[in-house]
Amino acid sequence: MIQSALFTDFYELTMAQGYWKLHMNRATVFDMFFRKQPFAGGFSIFAGLEPLLDTITNFRFSKEDIAWLTSLNRFEPGFLNYLAEFQFTGDIWAMDEGTVVFPDEPLLRVHATAIEASIIEGLILNTLNFQSLIATKTARIWLASGKAPLMEFGLRRAQGENGAMSASRASFIGGASGTSNTLAGKDYGIPVLGTMAHAWVMSFETEEEAFRAYAEMFPDASVFLIDTYNSLESGLPAAITVGKELAAKGKNFGIRLDSGDIQYLSEEVRKKLDAAGLPDATITASNELNEEIIDSLLRHEAPIDSWGIGTHMVTGGNEASFTGVYKLSARTDEEGDLLPTMKLTDNPEKMTNPGIKQVWRLFHEDGTAKADVISPEDEPVLAGKESRFYHPTNEIQSFVFTPARCVPLLSKKMAAGKRIAPPESLQTIQERVQTGLRQFDRTYHRLLNPHLYKVSLTKKLRQLKFDFLQIH
Repeated sequence: MIQSALFTDFYELTMAQGYWKLHMNRATVFDMFFRKQPFAGGFSIFAGLEPLLDTITNFRFSKEDIAWLTSLNRFEPGFLNYLAEFQFTGDIWAMDEGTVVFPDEPLLRVHATAIEASIIEGLILNTLNFQSLIATKTARIWLASGKAPLMEFGLRRAQGENGAMSASRASFIGGASGTSNTLAGKDYGIPVLGTMAHAWVMSFETEEEAFRAYAEMFPDASVFLIDTYNSLESGLPAAITVGKELAAKGKNFGIRLDSGDIQYLSEEVRKKLDAAGLPDATITASNELNEEIIDSLLRHEAPIDSWGIGTHMVTGGNEASFTGVYKLSARTDEEGDLLPTMKLTDNPEKMTNPGIKQVWRLFHEDGTAKADVISPEDEPVLAGKESRFYHPTNEIQSFVFTPARCVPLLSKKMAAGKRIAPPESLQTIQERVQTGLRQFDRTYHRLLNPHLYKVSLTKKLRQLKFDFLQIH
């Protein structure tokens, strides 16, 4: 876990000295939100909150950090003395980790002085953006697989050791059944998975010897990698021979395909396993898989029971980053009043929503989600009451709805720099993802052209936003 508060962008420190020197270190409110769905998808998964809160609790400048900053000759001694005593003392409101989320709604809200809120910006975005990206990618793969077991095999392809650990954690949240990353298994309580590599098979004279030796050591967890030489001509016959020996002892086994035409090979393997009287033997596929490939294989009825995913799961595949941003939404004026602020820009999609806000999820009678609505913090959205809700940027677009249930999504997670509740288990967070996904119609799960979920404003927030536009 990073503890040095030097893990921040340098301009945060130059601005912080300005706030300190000009006596502007007043109360502020910042929102973290994202601008567009990754992978052109219909949903995202909020991940990374628990490790973020732990890190913020311990975020400090060490003596060595202060000495290094001093050597830059950019900062005044008084400001450096302030940093030497720095710790976060603010409040944090956030959605529960594992919540299904959508663009433009606050996922996290920071109430802190200008300096404290600025110094933790980089940490917040680095942690939440990456883990949300990977959790979202994994959830897409999990849905594409028909909610089959997924094994995260990404350690060797992840971006550095912290990337590997964070990806293992986020992948489990998104739906992975386990990880090949043994340290992640220890630190996070994720089931560890894996059997053999090609090197094991190549260390023996024959594939049959390699499989038999492995089966003798691990009779309850044997998955034979059959593509070292020739999947159908040598690997599969050897696996069937050893598999029959296991079956005679009441044990089952599996086959892993790691190269070649997975559709063709899985069909041929299934036929030969069934013909050999081994209908319970399972087939696992790996090798540069992503949600589109898995979806295609299953549409063509490839008989695959589980999946091993590496590169595309832990790196985000074709999406380099999550578009999370961190923007000031309220500041204290010289009279001590906390006032809403708003970023204005020539691009309406980059305008922010002003003030301190809450996000509400509105539900139909059948329990499915209709829309998310952003309101000022002091404006509740009530179940059973017909209301009109407004598009965030289009003045004429709105809808009327009477929600059967309204759930506020932001709750206080940290008060005066201290966590309010102990960390949740990853299993609890993973269950929240899967429960949350069931609350949305399957049209939002589509890989291509998913249904667009509404994120709207209440009348009061819409009016506040347009008041800003008219003033400026």
